Amino acid sequence: MPDAAPRATPSPSPLPRGEREFGEETVRTTCPYCGVGCGVLASVSSDGTVGVAGDPDHPANRGKLCSKGTNLPDTLGLAERLLHPQVDGRRVAWDEAIAEVAKRLSDTIAKHGPDSVAFYVSGQLLTEDYYAVNKLAKGFLGTANIDTNSRLCMASSVAGHKRGFGADAVPVTYDDLDEADLVLLVGSNLAWCHPILNQRLLAAKHTRGTRIVVLDPRRTAAVDGADRHLPIRPGTDALLFNGLLVYLADNHLADNGLIDARFVAEHTAGLAEALEAARADAPSPAHVAACCGLPLAEVEAFYAEVATVRRTVTVYSQGVNQSSQGTDTVNAILNVHFLTGRIGAPGMGPFSVTGQPNAMGGREVGGLANQLAAHMGFEPESVDRLRRFWNAPRVADKPGLKAVDLFRAVEQGTVRAVWVMATNPAVSMPDAARVRRALAKCETVIVSDCVADTDTARLSHIRLPAAGWSEKDGTVTNSDRTISRQRAFRPLAGEARPDWWIVTQVARAMGFAAAFSFETPADVFREHAALSAFENGGTRAFDIGGLAGLSDAEFETLAPAPWPRRAGEGPTRRLFADGRFFTEDGRARFVPVASRPLPRSVEPGSLMLNTGRLRDQWHTMTRTGLSPRLSAHAPEPCLDLHPQDAAARGLTDGALVSLSTPVGTALARLRVTEAQRVGEAFLPMHWTDRFTASCVVGRLVDDLAVDPVSGQPDLKRDAGDAHPLPCRLDRLPDRPRAGGACPWRLLVPPRRPRRPPDRAGQRGRPARSGDARVRLRRGDRRLQRRGPRRAAPRLGDPRPAGGLSVPVHLRRPAQPGLAGRAAVGGGAGRCRPPCPALRPVAGSHGRRGADGLFLLRRRRQPSDRRHSKPRPDHGPGGRSGPAGRNQLRLLHPRTQGDPCRCPAQPCGLTVLSPGPEASVSTSSSLCAPRWAPRCVRARPAASPAPSRRRARGPRMSRWSAPGRGTPTC
Repeated sequence: MPDAAPRATPSPSPLPRGEREFGEETVRTTCPYCGVGCGVLASVSSDGTVGVAGDPDHPANRGKLCSKGTNLPDTLGLAERLLHPQVDGRRVAWDEAIAEVAKRLSDTIAKHGPDSVAFYVSGQLLTEDYYAVNKLAKGFLGTANIDTNSRLCMASSVAGHKRGFGADAVPVTYDDLDEADLVLLVGSNLAWCHPILNQRLLAAKHTRGTRIVVLDPRRTAAVDGADRHLPIRPGTDALLFNGLLVYLADNHLADNGLIDARFVAEHTAGLAEALEAARADAPSPAHVAACCGLPLAEVEAFYAEVATVRRTVTVYSQGVNQSSQGTDTVNAILNVHFLTGRIGAPGMGPFSVTGQPNAMGGREVGGLANQLAAHMGFEPESVDRLRRFWNAPRVADKPGLKAVDLFRAVEQGTVRAVWVMATNPAVSMPDAARVRRALAKCETVIVSDCVADTDTARLSHIRLPAAGWSEKDGTVTNSDRTISRQRAFRPLAGEARPDWWIVTQVARAMGFAAAFSFETPADVFREHAALSAFENGGTRAFDIGGLAGLSDAEFETLAPAPWPRRAGEGPTRRLFADGRFFTEDGRARFVPVASRPLPRSVEPGSLMLNTGRLRDQWHTMTRTGLSPRLSAHAPEPCLDLHPQDAAARGLTDGALVSLSTPVGTALARLRVTEAQRVGEAFLPMHWTDRFTASCVVGRLVDDLAVDPVSGQPDLKRDAGDAHPLPCRLDRLPDRPRAGGACPWRLLVPPRRPRRPPDRAGQRGRPARSGDARVRLRRGDRRLQRRGPRRAAPRLGDPRPAGGLSVPVHLRRPAQPGLAGRAAVGGGAGRCRPPCPALRPVAGSHGRRGADGLFLLRRRRQPSDRRHSKPRPDHGPGGRSGPAGRNQLRLLHPRTQGDPCRCPAQPCGLTVLSPGPEASVSTSSSLCAPRWAPRCVRARPAASPAPSRRRARGPRMSRWSAPGRGTPTC
């Protein structure tokens, strides 16, 4: 929704009570990325520069940080921040925004009932934020339609733990990685997704000889340090562990003490049924090998190794969870540990590593739609207990809609108001096109975020500026149940406020002030801790009643420690050491598991698409995309294919490919690698409409394959195929070219354009057949180009009759904000690649020089006067990152203090411009324009006397396409 400048600046609302004074001292806080939960030492110098280092006293990382944590200061600029509340595109004061949110939610509930309202929240919220919104929804609005993006990563582990342990509880600690003799990495690229844990594991391998076995279809970075790699067929993990269970039972290893018969007899139930199901599913190692696509010898060697090593830790992550049978796979892993008694002791146990910094904290407060707070379910006694503790008028008494069903209900009109917090479902949800259509037609879409422009925020009616990392204050819980403090070390930016405060103000405006009297995050945490112990008596795993009486000062100095932490007791480091579980009879449950076929059909000859993470990016890049260093690792989306699959499709390494699935398409660069299995493809999940024109993974994956127990969608096995992108580079006839225009052009067939939407993100109606128009942004302006539509060019025709022709360089820039955009080099009319040292600058404003090139200067931003001073590596205007697409960008490398690294000669001023003068990708899906005149170039302009208007850039309104004759430059 476009921003509208108000006539008068609204007065900001008061800050939450307890805002601290900020100085130059070092603050202990927690990293906001993955579930490892690393401790960070953060400091702000007198000139505003932020420094970070690993906290040597934190048990999770012991002073180490990965690449993302090390580059946190690059992500703290204000250029991308949402700093003021907005209602229907207008900037408003907080009082008006809160009143409008309360009114729209109240009106919707009054007209359509409590289940017409929904919340979609995030594992990046703090526990206090999570608790406040869950209490409002389930306790006072009367709806359980609140789900979290943890549904996309951890829901299957939660369901499997509850079936096996009787509770959502991780039994092991990070210390067990140091003490294990064998570690199985199942569906986990630990080296990229949890680098600190991987370093810890490699250190154990070096010091005590720990063996590492990787079970993953791809040869990931984790395989580099492994002793064995089993490239199993996707979706066969449960079958492999069923075969292991049968192997252990049939080889009578109890005599050797490798099957713990005493543990099975005294502390488990259901072994006979589980073994019967496993034998039917995996009768022999030969059958397992054939189904998993592995050599028989490899399977037998793997089974023998697991059978003979007692101290075994099984680490599993998204490769297990993001599956339509993820819950069963989790229980197949648990079954093996129950049979061998490898649980509750040092160096052994199943270990689910979480993907988000507070995914576990969200589950503690009931953030999932099928949970109530404090690990309670929807049993009548739990509902009554919660009603009495909260003194709530209408506690939800049945599970709500899980993520996939929630957005289907939005599309169908059952849910008429949705509040999205700290997440980007328009990108991350499967069938993202359906999600976008649903949000576009929803009556009320509220977004709380610290980022101004996300794919989801573009579809919102109300935007609420939330506090970001460095400003937040509260707690998070990491993968091994350690509760850590995330502390603020900078003041709130603009009018941003903590999420718990926003929810509290809305609750008060809706008439629930007595129940939402929170003034500080410590107030929220104390109530959360008290609820965990309320009528618990050891029946629920989560109990931190020992922290319910913390004073504000004690909360401020709270040290990292795991739960449970019952009143009068210290923290419990390792669970189930006494063999007691949280089921009714205290016994662990063997669960019968049978592998199931994929609900989707994958036709012979097509590809199976796998999705996942990159080492240096995080979710949808709203934070990591701001760091040039992180973005340099993978500057553009790449599709990984095996050489045989590439050859069969006529594809070459580095080519542009179009990837299609039954629900969508994407453009990416091809990377041919033997790390992929034949018949499979891999595409990273991070790219959005902010950074690409057509590579949102969520648009490729349907929402039909969902785990029947956990409701988690299958994001790892989708049918698709790759084809060459119909474009080519063509050299124009040799003739004089004014202004040093590049002789190369790119030919791309036109796509049928759509008219600009009425509201950001809505699909516009197709343009009339005789008129092709598209709107592009350049800074805050809009350009409109129109001209007759023409037929797509034939690749064999040296003079295509239609399509796009632009001068391009043959080498692409190195940074993601720039990658693939057409570039025109200044100088003696020769074609030169752009300098690899170039970096994007946000907020630039351009003018055209006498040589026809755009000369850009940065216009001073309001953010420059707030937090940050210019830094040498952020360009002449200060901190920057990948800006909104279609903005002009120009940097001379020497203005950044970097030596020019052009392979030929030091480059002069270089223009990178997606405006009409040079407007399309040379080789990447990152180009935004979908239609352009037939031949465009940087045209020389006269050199009039300098004027203010000239300095602010040329006016470009409409372009007329040239005729069908020979292209001319």
